[in-house]
Amino acid sequence: MSNDQSGQYELRRRTDSERFLDRAFRDLSITMASVVAVLLIGIFLFVFSGAFESIGRYGLKYLVTSEWNPVSDQYGAFNAIYGTIITSLTSICVAVPLGIGTAIVITEDILPKKIRETIGLMVELLAAIPSVVLGLWAIFVMEPFLRPIFIAVNHYFGWFPFFSTKPIGPGIMPATLILVIMILPIITSISRDSLNQVPLPLREAAYGIGATRWSAILHIILPAAISGIAGGILLALGRAMGETMAVTMIIGNSLNFNWSLFAPGNTISAMLANQFGEADGSQVSSLMYAAFVLMILTLSVNIAAQYIVKRLSLKY
Repeated sequence: MSNDQSGQYELRRRTDSERFLDRAFRDLSITMASVVAVLLIGIFLFVFSGAFESIGRYGLKYLVTSEWNPVSDQYGAFNAIYGTIITSLTSICVAVPLGIGTAIVITEDILPKKIRETIGLMVELLAAIPSVVLGLWAIFVMEPFLRPIFIAVNHYFGWFPFFSTKPIGPGIMPATLILVIMILPIITSISRDSLNQVPLPLREAAYGIGATRWSAILHIILPAAISGIAGGILLALGRAMGETMAVTMIIGNSLNFNWSLFAPGNTISAMLANQFGEADGSQVSSLMYAAFVLMILTLSVNIAAQYIVKRLSLKY
């Protein structure tokens, strides 16, 4: 009997209950996917409707002014938007080489197996630490320990706008470093899984033509895994943009704009956490406008992630 005939024979032998279960599973899957889409659209519309008053009142000026004064009823979120973007991008710049390097060490037999397993376990445990605990650690341990280094950088490079403020406590740079710790497990775990998915014959072929270990890693293995690694990086970027508690505890929550990474700053998430409980009147709408901007930023990162991963997958 041919394969086609066999398939037709098996199809005819399916019972009514089996066909019913297949249809039920398909309908349930479609329903669950639709619920996710409806939930996302509902959240988007809710935030937009709450921000509509401020959008109509301030327009795009809200995005480029930093005055936030509930007494005079004047609001601008540039300070928080700047803090959100600068902390996220700076933390990604630090975390990417650390995360990818750690993933390479774990997957490529550079160290003994026991050590690699221990490092992998430590990375996974790092992701389990609550953000509020990391915030407390940053306040009482990390920032006091690093303050002399920040002061030295300010002393020698204070002429540069990003280092112009003398470090005296919580600020944008400590918040950036705590974000590095929080997104490092994401980049490392996804990069490790992507590297493990590289086919073994590809590795063997690289070594077979005389490539050194690091030459194979840089020119063969990393390009083959780049789509997954890029997706992990952009996922970590979205995570950094939305982080609230740890950043709120260490960034200083200043409403005054300053370019310096050593100055106290603010992020959209921290501003929402600090002010929403006591907000009233048009301040609520202004905070919803800030939340709407944050939603747009994170959705843009996710859309970019889908596009970049797809392009890289087709290329490599």
